Amino acid sequence: MASVFLDLLPEAIELAAPKTVFTMVLAAFFLFFLIEKLFHWRHCHKEECHEHTFGYLSLLGDTIHNFIDGLAIAAAFMTDTNLGIVTTFAIMTHELPQEIGDFGVLLKAGFSYQKALFLNFVTAISAVAGALLGYFLINQIEWVSGLLLPIAAGGFLYIAASDLLPEINKERGPKKIFTSLLCFVIGILLIALFNQH
Repeated sequence: MASVFLDLLPEAIELAAPKTVFTMVLAAFFLFFLIEKLFHWRHCHKEECHEHTFGYLSLLGDTIHNFIDGLAIAAAFMTDTNLGIVTTFAIMTHELPQEIGDFGVLLKAGFSYQKALFLNFVTAISAVAGALLGYFLINQIEWVSGLLLPIAAGGFLYIAASDLLPEINKERGPKKIFTSLLCFVIGILLIALFNQH
């Protein structure tokens, strides 16, 4: 959330009208919601299903998600190096547990350990493809970064609202709550520190 409010949105508003930026953020938020629902709700209810449909749908959704992450990284670096570093850090921080979770989903879907590991790696490569395409698009068409930054912001807001905050809210006990709050504050401070330019 700090990346959204301290980096992505201010940069996007410098490139486009605020109403356009916020409309695109809302549209991206809805798109991420739709992708998650379309690709994670469907699954096979039969015990004999070998590689459940939801495993393949999860792979498709993860590929699209990683591709957009790559576009966001490219847009951020092309806008400002510090913003690129912060955006990459934010994406990496989210992606590590996300990919571990995706690996677990593939195992649950019936994929072998080796196949799940390989396919999870292949979907991760789509971020590189997105970054390369984003880099060349932004060099050719300057206004593309004005589109990608709000999309990244909407995606980050969705991830924070649907995945990260609910996990923090599950924490019980003073020690776990304190640790969560401390990590939250440290994350905000790091983003603010990187944002100094």
